Amino acid sequence: MDVTFTKLAGRYEIAVDRTVGAALAPRNGPGHSDAVPHDVAHLLVEVEDGIRGGVYGRLAAADGDDGMFWPLAPAERRTSLRKRRTPTPEESADMARSERLASLTVALWEVVRGRRPADPSWPGRVEDSEVDPDLLERLFARYDDFAARWSDLPDGGSITLGWPFPEGTGKRRRTRR
Repeated sequence: MDVTFTKLAGRYEIAVDRTVGAALAPRNGPGHSDAVPHDVAHLLVEVEDGIRGGVYGRLAAADGDDGMFWPLAPAERRTSLRKRRTPTPEESADMARSERLASLTVALWEVVRGRRPADPSWPGRVEDSEVDPDLLERLFARYDDFAARWSDLPDGGSITLGWPFPEGTGKRRRTRR
C-alpha cells in the first residue's frame, strides 16, 4: 500500500493506493503543518512502532469501512456503508496509542528541533514522555527527513510513503510485530 500526501495551500490531501479492497477516494487531512502533517505522523508512528490496528493498518487490511476513508465508486461506497463495522477493543487501543504517539512525538520533535518553545504542560520533557528512547530516535530521524522533503515541495507537490506490512489480511485484529 502506498500513501501519497499532497501539499496544498494551507492544507494537504491524502490518497491511498492499495492492492486489495475497493479503490479509495482521496481526502483532505486534518489540520496543517509546514513540517510534519498529522496523518504523516500517524503513518510513521504506526510503521516504526508496528501498530497494525491504527489508521493505516485498518486501511491495509481492507476488511471493512471504519469511516476514515471511503470507496471512490458510488456503488462500492453504498456497500461499504452497509458493512461499516465498529473497531475491536484491540484496534481501539492501537488507535489510541497511534494518536498519542503521533501527537506527542511530533510536539517533542518540534521542541527539540527549536520549532516550538518548551512547555512543561505540553508536550513536557522528552525524558518524562514514557516513549521508548529508541522509538523516539527513529521517529525524530523520520520527521527530520520528511520535514526537509515537505518544506521543499511547492503547492501541488507530493510525497509517497509505503506501508511495509502485508495488505488484505482480513483480520479484525492486526497483531504487532
